[in-house]
This record gives sequence, structure tokens and C-alpha cells, in this order.
Amino acid sequence: MMRPANLVWLAGSLLVTVFVLAAWQWIANHGYVSKVFLPGPDRAWAALVRDYGSGKLFTEVGETVLRMVFGWLVASVIGIALGAAIGISPLARTWIAPSLELIRPLPASAIAPVAIVFLGMTDNMILLLIAFGSVWPMLLTTIHGFSNVHPRLDEVARVLRFNSFERVYKIALPAAMPDIIAGLRLGLTIALILTVVGEMITVQGGLGSRILLAARAFRAPDIFAGVIMLGLVGLVTNIALTALERRLLRWQPAPAA
Repeated sequence: MMRPANLVWLAGSLLVTVFVLAAWQWIANHGYVSKVFLPGPDRAWAALVRDYGSGKLFTEVGETVLRMVFGWLVASVIGIALGAAIGISPLARTWIAPSLELIRPLPASAIAPVAIVFLGMTDNMILLLIAFGSVWPMLLTTIHGFSNVHPRLDEVARVLRFNSFERVYKIALPAAMPDIIAGLRLGLTIALILTVVGEMITVQGGLGSRILLAARAFRAPDIFAGVIMLGLVGLVTNIALTALERRLLRWQPAPAA
């Protein structure tokens, strides 16, 4: 059963959403911004309903979600595995961490021309862009989590005579899990952004291509319909990660009411 505090939070969120939509519709109806650039939510909704009926909307959303999830999964595997290897080794942190700090500030969009040269305007280029940009949060938070295991936990591992694998799996990994989850959440947000960027560059379908082509044709309702769907994709993926976080961190004490 939902607690009163959660009900208040939900009601407040809904009220804010209704207010924003009403203000948006009022501004559009009164022509304070040209309808060429700012259609009302009614016109954006009509564009969504039209594409829903034709099945085009499902195709575009599916392409974007598949690219985002696949690129994020590749980045997650690489980031967590490499981060764990570096985090548990003081020698690796000494020699490798400075190089990572040198590469990390490089914008993912800056490697797009290089990726296009080698991979062309293809899905593989988009996936490389997503993986490169979203790997850093997972990598750095995993390094932080594994390198900051409490000394008392290491003492427990020695008392229980854990080998290296058991220490990582039973001690270090659970201790680092909150940091890893935080990196996964941030990485997924970056993956969605880079998916749209990649689709706009390659025009290979998906919501990014939809928004770009609609902008070129001055179809403002289609632009806003695409933006709304991106917001919904972000919301759904955040809910899914929140559920995963609760599952993986169920051993943590619940926050005080």
C-alpha cells in the first residue's frame, strides 16, 4: 500500500504536469509563439495518434530503445569488468587511472567523425558512439566502489579465509553495488542522449531521425511528438532501473519514514 507521503508526492507531480500542459496550450492558442515553431499539446497528441495508428511510432521507438539498450549493455559490461579489475588493484589504479582521466573529458560527439570514417553511417557507428560515451560513469563509479571497500570488510575476508574470487564476489561487489547502480543510471541517461545524436547524424531511423526530418520540413507537431516519446522512454527506463536497484540493494536498511 502506498504511503501518504508518496501519495502527496504523486498528486503534486500530476498537478505540476497538468499546469505545464495547460500553460503550453494557452500560449499556443493565443499565438504568443508562432504555431510553426510551437504547436499546442493537442496537435502534438494528434501527431502521436496518427503515427500510432499507422504503426510507424512503434517502429521508431523500438529502433531507438534497441540501440540505446544494446549500447548501454556493452558499455556496462566493459565498464564494470574493467572498473572492478582496476579498483581492486592499487597498482592498476596508480598506472591506469591517470590515463583514464585524460581520455574521459573527450566528448563522445568528437569521436563521431572518426567512427564514421571506419564504420560509415551505420548502426555500428551509433553503437560505438553510445558505448564510448556511456562507459565512463560505470567505469569510474565501479573503480570508486571497489577501491573504497571498508577495511573492516577486508579483515572479515581474511578471518573467513576467502580467496581472491570470494573476496571480490562476496565482499567487494556488494559493497561497491550502490556506486555501480549510480553509474548505471547515469550511463543509461547518456546512452539515450547519444542514441538520438547518432540517429540524427546517420538518419538510420528511430526517434532521432524522426525529429531531424520533421525539423527540416518544419513539421513542429512531429518534432514535439518525438520529444514527448523520448521523455516517456527516459521515464520508463528510469522506473525499470529503480526496480532493479531495489532488488539488488534489498539488503540495505530502509530509509527512515
